[in-house]
Amino acid sequence: MTLKHFSLSSQVLDNDASAAPLDFVKRKKPDWLRAKLPGGKGYQRLRAMVDEHKLHTVCESAKCPNMGDCWSRGTATIMILGDVCTRSCGFCHIKTGRPPTLDTDEPRRVGEAAALMRLKHIVITSVNRDELPDGGAGLWAETIHAIRAKSPETSIEVLIPDFCGDWDALQTVIDARPDILNHNMETVRRMYKVVRPQAKYDRSIELLRRCKDQGLRTKTGIMVGIGEEDREVTQLMEDVVDGSSCDILTIGQYLQPTRNHLPITRWVTPDTFAEYKRIGEDIGFGHVESGPLVRSSYHAEEQVLSLDEPVRG
Repeated sequence: MTLKHFSLSSQVLDNDASAAPLDFVKRKKPDWLRAKLPGGKGYQRLRAMVDEHKLHTVCESAKCPNMGDCWSRGTATIMILGDVCTRSCGFCHIKTGRPPTLDTDEPRRVGEAAALMRLKHIVITSVNRDELPDGGAGLWAETIHAIRAKSPETSIEVLIPDFCGDWDALQTVIDARPDILNHNMETVRRMYKVVRPQAKYDRSIELLRRCKDQGLRTKTGIMVGIGEEDREVTQLMEDVVDGSSCDILTIGQYLQPTRNHLPITRWVTPDTFAEYKRIGEDIGFGHVESGPLVRSSYHAEEQVLSLDEPVRG
């Protein structure tokens, strides 16, 4: 069993003349986007474990469509550093604001949960904590160390923020030596101002490069159907491989969380996702997980097995 795991304005139309009207998301979803509803013994067991250890999951906070499937198999992505994010990305359902506290006991609880569930692989993510001097990097490292201490056989995958380009903060996480380091690009360069207004396309590529240069397995992910064009997806793949030699790429369909978030501009077909996978692997990614319901940590443990054994420092 494994533990693993995602305000509209006229700017959207300014950036993409083909952007859909606000009621686009009301249209019936295609059959290939039907997800399993939560329920069953596996779901209830994981629900109890998350509640007992007072943990946050990105599955709930980001309204992930795979929650029913993953939780029924006893899998979820733990979200550290609270459940309030200091950024306001146009696609994300996580609460935005100034986080009230920093829970310094959180690493211990995450480590204990990993041990109790006898996990082979764990995925940890976080909100952005731009108000902290190190962006939360110290607590990130403590969490990795706590999992190693409590559950040494568990491989660790982290999905980290960009720490506002503070490379000393990033080094704190690198030095903790996670087995897989993930940082999502999220979208193509042209869409950054509306999708990730507080992030930088080239900064995210540099982050991945710095991690890869120090021997970590690296991973990134994007959404499609949020205003990009296929040629831009290919360009992003080339930029990431050329700029960072990233190992793993995930590609999934964007789903609008609420009417106040960016609209869906298209339903990307399974055939197109298959073509993305072919192109990405031809360009140089070691593994591409591409499909309508794919999210950053969907089948994460299988992605690890598709590569050589991760190397710990």
